[in-house]
Amino acid sequence: MIGLGPSRVLDTYISQEKFSGIGLTYLYIREGKKPGKHWQNNFEHEIDLSKTKDRTNTTSMLEGNYNLYWGRYRQWLLCDNRLKLQAGGLANLNLGFLYDMSTSNNPAQARFALNLMPAGIATYGFDIKQQHFSLRYELNLPLFGLMFSPHYGQSYYEIFNRGNYDHNIVPTTFVSAPNFRQLLTLDWQASEKWAIRIGYLGNYQQAAVNNLKNHIYTHRFVIGIVRSLGVKSEK
Repeated sequence: MIGLGPSRVLDTYISQEKFSGIGLTYLYIREGKKPGKHWQNNFEHEIDLSKTKDRTNTTSMLEGNYNLYWGRYRQWLLCDNRLKLQAGGLANLNLGFLYDMSTSNNPAQARFALNLMPAGIATYGFDIKQQHFSLRYELNLPLFGLMFSPHYGQSYYEIFNRGNYDHNIVPTTFVSAPNFRQLLTLDWQASEKWAIRIGYLGNYQQAAVNNLKNHIYTHRFVIGIVRSLGVKSEK
């Protein structure tokens, strides 16, 4: 899937200003379940790139993020197999950067985090005039993890050149890093193996650690294709 939509960025290590702009996202999902089994493995790759400006339209911020999600879900089929419910959890690896294109004073911020997140998926299949559709909703909630962050007033030179560690690997919880992600899609089954997908992706990453606050909120309208590979039901 390819997505386009608004981004909202704040990182008080770089600036107290809030930035907003337009971003592009690529999302790849692969789902696999063995026949006769109730458990399913999901892999998701999400790549995001945004260019944003401050409220005065004078300063530009470039944002890039890569998220890898690996999830394992227990599956239940209801309503004559039309409704599929999945519940489980996933591990999330986040790598990214922020770059202030208008200054040389602390112009960049690196992003690294590991998270464990409860997750759920609901999929409902239905027919309209002999055409088959599927409505799918995925929700990922915060639990706990680890993230990298400089301390307030600490430079990267102090961390990496002088080795002055100041709690730069920080344990996080749903209180200090309330990350939240949802994906709502509608599939039209164009053929036995191919479907067209449209939907909405919302990813809300935020944290308050080491006397610093940051958030990246992205809203994307997505469109893509779904391919079924036989019994493995991969996408």
